[in-house]
Amino acid sequence: MIPIGDDNSDRRSAPVVTWLLIAANVLVFAAFQGFGANQRFTLAYAAVPAEIISGHDIAQSVPIRDPYGRTVATVDLEPTPIPVYLTLLTAMFMHGGFAHLFGNMLYLWIFGDNVEDALGHGRYLAFYLVTGIVAGLAHVFVTAVSGANPLIPSLGASGAISGVLGGYLVLFPRRRVRVIFFYQVMEVPALIVIGLWFVFQLFSGAGSLGSSGGGVAYGAHVGGFAAGFLLVRLFAPRPPTYRFA
Repeated sequence: MIPIGDDNSDRRSAPVVTWLLIAANVLVFAAFQGFGANQRFTLAYAAVPAEIISGHDIAQSVPIRDPYGRTVATVDLEPTPIPVYLTLLTAMFMHGGFAHLFGNMLYLWIFGDNVEDALGHGRYLAFYLVTGIVAGLAHVFVTAVSGANPLIPSLGASGAISGVLGGYLVLFPRRRVRVIFFYQVMEVPALIVIGLWFVFQLFSGAGSLGSSGGGVAYGAHVGGFAAGFLLVRLFAPRPPTYRFA
């Protein structure tokens, strides 16, 4: 089930922040990551759980192993020229390839505009960044408790976008979302689309616990979604309070 659009008929404002976030992600991937070719930049600014836990930069070769424990590749972590905790932010604007970038930006394009309209531009940007950072910390936590390799770097906007999905589910659970399902286009409630997505993240994340190689950071997806689901009301505009004379 692939979402391709949603109902924007009651949207009141242009999703300027969503457009800027998409532009920033594309710009970083093209200009700074060299469309994925500039590994030195990518590995310098990606978030490494061991660095977040220790607070110290780590620059060394890291083996990538398959499920059988065999080394299939190595990653050379580069020196990080900024405080390592800031990589929780920089990693949110980098991607591992065209498919990774396209999938994330598609979800942000579809679901971000209505959340931005509901929260307002400034609150939406703060919400996006906060849930993205919480998602990164969730990935660090899951890595630490599951015994996965803490030296594997992580990157991508999917944690923050998961937060947007969690907020969308709270604000618009019945909104119709257009999806492609078995080569047919149909409309289904957001509750079903996002609910199925979340269930998939839970089961996939449980199946990958303890993996020593790279892959999808499901902990970040679940953590970002939970943060968005729980925090979106705090970022929503409050109704005015009137004082009567």
